[in-house]
Amino acid sequence: MEALPIPTETYKLGFIGAGKMAESIARGVVRSGILPPNRITTSHSSALRRQAFESFGVHLLPGNDDVVEASDVLIFSVKPQVVKDVVLQLRPLLSTKKLLVSIAAGVKLKDLQDWAGHSRFIRVMPNTPSAVGVAASVLSLGGAATEQDGDLIAELFGSVGKIWKADEKFFDAITGLSGSGPAYIYLAIEALADGGVAAGLPRELALGLASQTVLGAASMATSSGKHPGQLKDDVTSPGGTTIAGIHELEKGGFRGILMNAVVAAARRSRELSQN
Repeated sequence: MEALPIPTETYKLGFIGAGKMAESIARGVVRSGILPPNRITTSHSSALRRQAFESFGVHLLPGNDDVVEASDVLIFSVKPQVVKDVVLQLRPLLSTKKLLVSIAAGVKLKDLQDWAGHSRFIRVMPNTPSAVGVAASVLSLGGAATEQDGDLIAELFGSVGKIWKADEKFFDAITGLSGSGPAYIYLAIEALADGGVAAGLPRELALGLASQTVLGAASMATSSGKHPGQLKDDVTSPGGTTIAGIHELEKGGFRGILMNAVVAAARRSRELSQN
């Protein structure tokens, strides 16, 4: 049976799994005005998790079955190791009228579709900066998911950052770059701050400067329209302080190390998804 379009003006959104990522997405959706909180539902046994969602108006229901029944769009935001059991348990209720979305890392569309009994599924890879509205997310459409379905999910996840569409074959590499990448940048911020301390700065000032410098550089890279190499050249004067620092980074293999980190994480993602 052909899937019916989701009613974009009146649809209801449900979260299967009420963890921090689900909360970030729900908050973004409400904050941006895409959906009012009274059209979002979830369920959780923990009083703390229930309170987190209730604090901005989301309806808490007794169980996952109730969330499925109440929703047109369902986001599976449970841990990867339990997503199979959860989808299989709910399968009798997962008709093609419902658009299904998974944010479980490493779980392939083919498996999700087999477990659900149909292929109106979309896989999304968000990252942890969803919590502050600057995520880098990527989506891939399942076999029966329409372009309109994809646009609807892109709008939802666009409320917590930027989103791209890509073939699922790229998802291991995406995991290695944007999924794991925030940790690389936290390490860089910590190292920059340590460098500031080594050069004589108070710790608090060094950390604040390091964090804001990374934020500013990322903003320039995304908004200036310039290649990052050009931005680097713009701040690097002949015989100056910046080129002296860059020379040290190049001697240490800075770029190669970051490239290797992305490739290693992508390789590990591929290994985990094959288990």
